[in-house]
Amino acid sequence: MRSISRVADCSINTVSKLLIEAGEACVAIHDEMVRGVRSKHIQCDEIWSFCYAKEKQAKKLEDRPGGVGDVWTWTAIDADSKLILSYFVGDRSGRSAEAFLTDLRLRVKGIPQISTDQHGSYLTAMDNIFGRRVDFAQLVKVYRSTPGGPGRYSPGECVGAHKMPVTGNPDMAHVSTSHVERQNLTMRMSMRRFTRLTNAFSKKIDNHVAALALYFVWHNFCRQHKSLRVSPAMAAGVSDRLWSLEDVVAKIDEMAPAPKPRGPYKKRA
Repeated sequence: MRSISRVADCSINTVSKLLIEAGEACVAIHDEMVRGVRSKHIQCDEIWSFCYAKEKQAKKLEDRPGGVGDVWTWTAIDADSKLILSYFVGDRSGRSAEAFLTDLRLRVKGIPQISTDQHGSYLTAMDNIFGRRVDFAQLVKVYRSTPGGPGRYSPGECVGAHKMPVTGNPDMAHVSTSHVERQNLTMRMSMRRFTRLTNAFSKKIDNHVAALALYFVWHNFCRQHKSLRVSPAMAAGVSDRLWSLEDVVAKIDEMAPAPKPRGPYKKRA
């Protein structure tokens, strides 16, 4: 953000304000465009980041602002079109899982097959939102327990995995989280604030959410997927053309609130 403020010769507060306004517009674009998607196979996962301070240090703050600490971004991707169907920013609790799946349920038609990891919050939330008819399965990974040093944040070596059907009649050949995990890697490499072990983390939760909204609109509508030869939105039938960043900016300008009229200027005596 400081680099952009120097390039554009404007205040960093202006950059931050425009980022939040653009993010709010991109949330509206996603909410309007990604509707009624016919998806057969959906993969869900969560990716970790933090805002202002990690949870361990955030607990020590006497006056802890809202949104400070560990932040989890829940994502749902259509395995065939690579379209990001839904995302939610919150913690890793069952309440966040229900909010995330509620939004996902409103965006897809029919009852698709859903694959997740072994996170326990999915079990109750899936039953409450999609019901017992959904074809739902979890991919349970087995890790070798290796002693980690201080500050270790990566899991042990994965030595195996098995597929566990939960409800319905899922096709076990399509039980996977590979696409959504690869998408998480793309997120971490595309957004500077997701880079580990740097000082580029988000300082405010509003800026974090705005950056995510911008990224998801770019991924769905502007990025041409190499294997699909089209954007995920075109592959899913949500859009009939490949968007440019100029199209996104035009949409943002359409949704921006009209400036307040300024009163007559009065010259001081």
